[in-house]
Amino acid sequence: MKYSMIKYQFANGTTDDWHREVARFVAALDGDPELKGRISYRVMKNRDDASYFHLAAAADDAAVKTLQSRDFFKAYQAKTREVAANGNVTVTPVEVIAATAA
Repeated sequence: MKYSMIKYQFANGTTDDWHREVARFVAALDGDPELKGRISYRVMKNRDDASYFHLAAAADDAAVKTLQSRDFFKAYQAKTREVAANGNVTVTPVEVIAATAA
C-alpha cells in the first residue's frame, strides 16, 4: 500500500459545504468500479481548530494513476486548494510502522 497524508487549514467557504464536497468525493471513489477496494480515503478534522488531515491509501501505482485520471479527482483537488488558507495544501508520502488489525 502507498499512503499519503494531506494537510491544510480550512479558511474559505462553509464547513457544511466542504463536508458535503468531501462526501461526494468519497462516494465517487466508492462508485468507481476500477477504484473500489483499491483506494482508501479518510478525512479528519482537528476538533479545536480548522486543521484538516486526509489519509489516502492506494493499493499500487496503477490505482494512483487511475485516480489521477478521473475528472472527479481533478475537481476535488482544485476544490481542496480553494478551501485551504492561501491555497496551501501539503501532501506527504507516509509509511505505516505498526497498526492494529481493524
